Amino acid sequence: MIEKSLTLPCGHQIPNRLCKAAMTEGLADAHDHATPSHQRLYSTWARGGAAVLLTGNIMIDRRYLERAGNVVVEDRSGLPQLRDWTQAVHNGGSQLWAQISHPGRQCPRLVNLTPLAPSQVQLRVAGNFGKPREASEADIQDIILRFATTAGLMQEAGMDGVQIHAAHGYLLSQFLSARTNLRQDRWGGTLANRASLLLEVIRATRARVGPRYPIAVKLNSSDFVKGGFTLQESVQVVHWLNDAGVDLLEVSGGTYEQLEFFKLQAEDEIRDSTREREAMFLEYAKSLKAVARMPIMVTGGFRTLAGMEAALKDGHTDMIGLARPFCLNPNFPTQMLAAQLTHLPVPEDKLVLGRGYWGPNSPSNSIRSLNNLSQAGWYYHQIERLGAGRSPQIDLKPLPALVRHFGKDLARGFRRKFASAHLTLT
Repeated sequence: MIEKSLTLPCGHQIPNRLCKAAMTEGLADAHDHATPSHQRLYSTWARGGAAVLLTGNIMIDRRYLERAGNVVVEDRSGLPQLRDWTQAVHNGGSQLWAQISHPGRQCPRLVNLTPLAPSQVQLRVAGNFGKPREASEADIQDIILRFATTAGLMQEAGMDGVQIHAAHGYLLSQFLSARTNLRQDRWGGTLANRASLLLEVIRATRARVGPRYPIAVKLNSSDFVKGGFTLQESVQVVHWLNDAGVDLLEVSGGTYEQLEFFKLQAEDEIRDSTREREAMFLEYAKSLKAVARMPIMVTGGFRTLAGMEAALKDGHTDMIGLARPFCLNPNFPTQMLAAQLTHLPVPEDKLVLGRGYWGPNSPSNSIRSLNNLSQAGWYYHQIERLGAGRSPQIDLKPLPALVRHFGKDLARGFRRKFASAHLTLT
């Protein structure tokens, strides 16, 4: 099943069922352009054999980033670098799709003290995010235009498709959630109103790229927080996406408030059905698959060849999305396709600051956030090494990873601010 091709509604063909899901890279230069590090990183992954490589967050507006080091595409200034990045992937034998995104309130203070969001609902995680301002009608129309413009530039750069990020608590996800969207105008209130921005973004993007170019959407199955976007609402949104010209739907879940994709569970807490099927969102994806007319991709938790094959064979997903294993063994897709590898490495249980109070299930939100950050920092470090043409550093401890992550993000942020100030002065 994994090695079979998949034809999308737009007619585009994907050679096999493995996709490198999006991971933020933090490798852009001080002017927010792609770099040779992107080429080295993604050519390494392309040689690994996955059909599709999804980029990390490519931002549509340089005023609002998910983190310093994001690639920003809002005009033609970075097109040569994007073309080089795309060509490096094509030379390695994979397709490159761009994940395009706006962080909304999940924009750190180092980038912008006043992020843009549906409503003035502040994200309170580690004191890292400022109180947002509510998007005006003009802001919303600008956002729609920016998504379409960025998608068109990705197409011009030769990328094979785009994915509109409407999950994980980023801007479009915030509009979908009644927890973060308190608006009383046509963009808030009912689910139909809250989903209207996503649908308008898809409409404008399709008008820009034409009918034959792949458009994917990443959607939460649930936010997993009280008052947030629910599975029932997600099912309804998929009904609307069926008529919106979407070619592939990636199912995920969680936000910065509830990072399901970093969650660790003790062995005796994992349900038998979850253990058998591995993927943490597969149970939720079954509900979406029942109504979706486009192919589905499930990302998160797959670690065995048998689990992936079973999910495909049982019709619960059409593609397998994997992310962190690419940081540890970039060649695993080829090895799996050749039946030389049946299990992927799972180091997450070692990537915690401690046990008990300091462990991943600490009652303290701050401690849980630090554990999530240390785990993220550990993988960022592996991405940086691969981007430099080096091998992963598997023996790195979580605390040094956390310290390096903070230090490097600060350096990137200040370097970017200095470059912006210099450009303004000259």
